[in-house]
Amino acid sequence: MNDQLKSILIKAKLNFAVLAAILVVAVLGKVTNPEFTNTVFASADQLVSNLYLVFIAITLGAFIPNFKLVAFGSIGAFVGLAILTQLGIFTYLTIDYLFAILLVILGFASIANLYRHYREFRL
Repeated sequence: MNDQLKSILIKAKLNFAVLAAILVVAVLGKVTNPEFTNTVFASADQLVSNLYLVFIAITLGAFIPNFKLVAFGSIGAFVGLAILTQLGIFTYLTIDYLFAILLVILGFASIANLYRHYREFRL
């Protein structure tokens, strides 16, 4: 394998892990709790049409050099908001909607970050 391709794959392993985790969530969710999974992915589908969220995710993935900050920051924000929702502070949010936002942000940020690494690849 080309050394340049190896270095890109090493740089982007977190991106592939995030995308694989989204796929695993989709498959395992359909098996274990299809109602929740359908709700989450229907909400995520609606969120993609709200372009401001997609632009924010792409900007995070493309312009923050350390993708770990984006991934773990998004997960941390999800956990914090989920706790606040369960405590009743945010009564208008639901866990499935927050999870849909997390999937959209992590997915698009990961793809944008992958593209940033892919642009460096020259044959």
